[in-house]
Parts: sequence; C-alpha cells; structure tokens
Amino acid sequence: MTAREYSLYRSQLSRNGSHYTKSAQLQAFITSYGYRKPVSPYFLTALLSYLSGSIPFGYLLVRLFRGEDIRASGSGNIGATNVSRKSPKLGLLTLLFDALKGLVPVLVALSFARRCGEDPYILASLAAFSAIVGHIFPVWLRFRGGKGVATGLGSWIGLAPKGVLVMVIVFVIIVALFRYISLGSITAAAIFPLAARLLHDYHETPAVLAFMAASSLLIIAKHHRNVRRLMAGTESKFRSGRK
Repeated sequence: MTAREYSLYRSQLSRNGSHYTKSAQLQAFITSYGYRKPVSPYFLTALLSYLSGSIPFGYLLVRLFRGEDIRASGSGNIGATNVSRKSPKLGLLTLLFDALKGLVPVLVALSFARRCGEDPYILASLAAFSAIVGHIFPVWLRFRGGKGVATGLGSWIGLAPKGVLVMVIVFVIIVALFRYISLGSITAAAIFPLAARLLHDYHETPAVLAFMAASSLLIIAKHHRNVRRLMAGTESKFRSGRK
C-alpha cells in the first residue's frame, strides 16, 4: 500500500476503526492506477525492437527447409552469407528477412513517437540500434547470433537512406576489388556514420549520430575473428565460398 493509499485508508476508517469502507477501497484502487508511472516509450521501443531483431531467420529457415542446424555448418554464423552456402535461395530470404526485422521496428517507432510526442528520430534510432543488438545477441540462441550487417542495413535505411547508399556502394567496391566480404562489411560499417554526418543524413540530431556510431562499432567488433584472419592473411575470399 502506498503512503497516499494509507492516508486515504485512515481517513475512511469506519467508526469502530477496524474496516476499510467500500468507498475507500474504490478510491485506493483509482489512486493506485491513476498515479502509476507509465511505461517509458524508450524502454518499450528498445525491448520490442530487440525482440524483433533477435528472431533468427537464418537458423529457422535452414532448420525448416533443410532440417539442419546452420550453426554447425561453414562459419557457424546464422547470417545470410553462411546460409547461402547451404542454399542461395535461403540465403537471399535470410538477407531479406534480416533487413526487414530491422526496418519494421524503426518505422513503428517513427509512427509511435509522433503519437506520443517524443522525438521521432531519437526513438527510431534507438529502435535501429536495439534491433541490431537483438540480431547479434539473440536471447533464443543463448546470445550467439549474426554479425548485424543485414539488420543494420534494414534498420538505418528508413532513417538515413543516403548514408546507407554510400555504405552499400563502398561494400560493393571493396568486395569487387579484394574479394573479401568481411572486409567490405567492416569498411562499409566504419564509413556509415561519417557518410551520414557529411551528407547531413542524421537529421541534425547528435543522438542519432551517436546511435549510428554505436551500431557501426558493434558490427565491427563482431567481426573480430575476421579482422585477425585478414591481418594474418588467412581470411578466405568470396570466390572460395567461405567468409
């Protein structure tokens, strides 16, 4: 019982001092619900976006159509690159769904923010970052997920299309020149916040730029094994079919 309810209880005691009147009960009920703090839109957005991002589409598609665990094949990653080694069609579907699970929370956050009076770009940026975190650390797979590239692409295209376009162009150029998908992903992720800043594609909101930088750092950090192999000269090239 809250202090306010207790005060109301004392003031509404019946003459014998032992019973809480029906009126007081009703008032306490109304008071309790009327003064309860609403759920923060930022917490709600982060939670739902994380859950969306944590859906392991690559794992589910391979399990459903091939009856196999993608984590036991190739690089062990649940992302589109590794799935495509099992099936190019499933790899393409994984790429699409992984991007959508990042885009949808962002679009929902933009709409929700305008209804509840919050800054739409900050809330949507939080959604984008949370979806990426969900993909990389999915609760359903003991927090062992993908590397966040496709989900990052889908998450940010709704907020920073010019920055994402630059990221895609850089990725294609790097892969075409060096034949390393991992190098293309790392370089594209690193260039994204800078491109968004230079192209004014961050809605002039520092918090949005901060979420972009955090997303890029997380994706790059997830490629730490690839970085070590690149530095050692042991990273497999794209044509070999292994990332």
